This record gives sequence, structure tokens and C-alpha cells, in this order.
Amino acid sequence: MSRLPVLKGTLDLLVLRALSWTPMHGFEIVSWLERAANSSLEIEDSALYQAVYRLEERGLLQAEWGVTENNRRARYYKLTSAGRTHLRAETRNWVQYADTVTSILTASKSGEPAPAGT
Repeated sequence: MSRLPVLKGTLDLLVLRALSWTPMHGFEIVSWLERAANSSLEIEDSALYQAVYRLEERGLLQAEWGVTENNRRARYYKLTSAGRTHLRAETRNWVQYADTVTSILTASKSGEPAPAGT
């Protein structure tokens, strides 16, 4: 199975989801995303760090220095209340969008939705 690139515009949402339970440093975020995606997404470190910096600038994440399990210094990222609100809204939007695209891709020639289970 080949690894899929992360679609443009979705990495920010995926990072917010990864951080919805607990603060994490960059390597933990990538590891969580790979586990959640069954290793089917290709997540580049540089793209991840661009995303966390972008989210921090927007006030959706907050970062602070901490120490990892391996006793190394790392920046830990956590959701702000604005980040939680944004995650809920964007998750609703994404699910609706994915459902709509799936309906289109599985529609019949006449444009009618495919029967359930086909």
C-alpha cells in the first residue's frame, strides 16, 4: 500500500485533532497521526512544523518548553480554547464535505445517490 500525501489544507485540522487529548511535541504529533492513519499518510516534518507555527500564530495552539521521556528539551503544543472551537467547527465542515464528495463519486449516471452498501 502506498502512502498518500496529505491534502493541502488538511494538515492543520489533523494537528488540532492530534492535540485534542493532550499536549505533544512534534515527534509525538507525527507518531500519533501515523498510528491513526495506519501509516497510510505521508507527513513531512517540515510541513508539520510549518503547520504548528501557523496554528500558534492564529492563536489556536500554545507552545511551551518541556522535557521528553528521553530527557530532551522539546516544545510541547496544546490547544487553546479558540483551537478547540475551531476544531469542532472544521470537523463538522470536513465531514459534511467528505460525505458530499462521496455522494458525488458514488452517484449513478442520473445523479441519484447510490443505494446504501454499494
